[in-house]
Amino acid sequence: MNRGGASRRALLRACAAAGLLVAAFAIPAFAADPHRLVLQISDDEPAKMRAVLDVAANVSRHYSGQGEDVEIVVIAFNGGLDMLLDDRSPVKERMTNFLKSMPNVSFIACGNTLETLGVKEGRRPPLIEGVNVTQVGVAALMEFAEKHWTIVRP
Repeated sequence: MNRGGASRRALLRACAAAGLLVAAFAIPAFAADPHRLVLQISDDEPAKMRAVLDVAANVSRHYSGQGEDVEIVVIAFNGGLDMLLDDRSPVKERMTNFLKSMPNVSFIACGNTLETLGVKEGRRPPLIEGVNVTQVGVAALMEFAEKHWTIVRP
């Protein structure tokens, strides 16, 4: 009978050791996934544009300071598109610096808003170099949400 108790204890120890190994490898794998943030800008107010860039910079610094990765996407539509326009962005210099120095931050312009401005102004306004375009900005927000990205409108 003593022999059966020793076998059970050995089996329990082996199971506990296996559980610790699984936990040790599962936690870092989960932690390796980057944080994902989408920032929405739809207002033509320079203060809100600066706020979006401040949030992006602060979040990026926070996670890099912890040794973690973060992906940040800024989606601009309606009046917020001015932020990404080469000929009128009130934050153009800062945008250019972001695009050069923060590869984890990307900018997306709404194609519908660009088309509307093109008709209104007689030409499609130029984007700051490095800005991407999606056809429908709000649909892009929805798709990011469906993929469990965090969406914030500063």
